[in-house]
Amino acid sequence: MLIDCFGRRITYLRLSVTDRCDLRCRYCMAEDMTFLPRAQILTLEELYTLARVFVGLGVEKIRVTGGEPLVRRGGLNLIEDLGRLPLRELTLTTNGMRLAECARRLAAAGVRRLNVSLDSLDPKRFRRITRVGDLEQVLQGIEAARRAGFQRIKLNTVVLKGVNHDETTALVRFAVDRGLDISFIEEMPLGVIGDHDRAAAFYASDQVRADLERHFELLPTTERTGGPSRYWRVAGSDTRVGFISPHSHNFCGDCNRVRLTVEGRLLLCLGNEHSLDLRRILRRWPGDEDRLRRAIREAIGRKPERHHFDLREQPVILRHMNHTGG
Repeated sequence: MLIDCFGRRITYLRLSVTDRCDLRCRYCMAEDMTFLPRAQILTLEELYTLARVFVGLGVEKIRVTGGEPLVRRGGLNLIEDLGRLPLRELTLTTNGMRLAECARRLAAAGVRRLNVSLDSLDPKRFRRITRVGDLEQVLQGIEAARRAGFQRIKLNTVVLKGVNHDETTALVRFAVDRGLDISFIEEMPLGVIGDHDRAAAFYASDQVRADLERHFELLPTTERTGGPSRYWRVAGSDTRVGFISPHSHNFCGDCNRVRLTVEGRLLLCLGNEHSLDLRRILRRWPGDEDRLRRAIREAIGRKPERHHFDLREQPVILRHMNHTGG
């Protein structure tokens, strides 16, 4: 098992398969992004090898992320291979733009839960937030996923004051009407962006919940899905409303996660630069999985206790979210 020096057992790997994306969401990346050259990213075979090693070390859940994972050529083949590993759960986060064409194959591969980014139900606003996105294409992807039979589908909404904070009620109604879950996320200060002042755009989870409680009865629940969301149930429905609150309610105390970037960096914490270069080990000592296991175990022992995000300061983490891995 992988246990850090704070006694937290690491059972959840977020596996980035690409830093590329077909959207340019304003809170995630700069408009004119420079993506990694091919030689710097892990091959599909290398990604699978590392996933298999992590499963052997006690990881029970893998979430495939990006960038946008469905833009990676051969990415669906990798997901099918991951689906044959002895996992408790295989999940995927997507922006939904390619979901209509991929939903059935993802379900057949063993993906049981999907997270779909949806920051607005207004086509013009959706395009402003994503810079290039087509809302109708995403909505068609969500409907295709519903027909494909996933166990749960969850919407993810990054809430920005003055941008989309007034849509939270409409988004919950959309989720309730379709039997979906939804999580509202406080923006995380990763990477330098020039689009907006993150402190001015901050809208706390407690305020979102207060807004929703004027329209819905939210029932506290102890349900968890293995990630940082804290959930409430919408009374009279099967919909769960989650809040991911890195600023207002730090969720690090029971962190069970690490991230593997597509260039092979094992990130031990979302808000710190502590990492291990697994690509170097893979390529310098090919086939030496004992060395990989030792290096991973040693790195987990250095996992930080928590992040220290501060919206009033310039980002100390210069990597954008698409480079971080969802």
